Amino acid sequence: KLKANSSSWVKTATNKRFAWQRRYAAFSVSESQVERVRSYIRNQEAHHRRTTFADEYKALLRAHHIDFDEEHLWT
Repeated sequence: KLKANSSSWVKTATNKRFAWQRRYAAFSVSESQVERVRSYIRNQEAHHRRTTFADEYKALLRAHHIDFDEEHLWT
């Protein structure tokens, strides 16, 4: 349901085709942190000039004690 609804929303909001990759991750956000997440998204381009998405994603997984196999993380 998440994939179908979000794909439909992206297509409607941007008038561009969107499809999820075979593997994906989705995270919920506490309502008290919504503005912080919005701010992060607004500044994401500048942020990723300093930290790669891959490094940030792995740090997020580690911070939340989510096990992953780095060899298969991006396949």
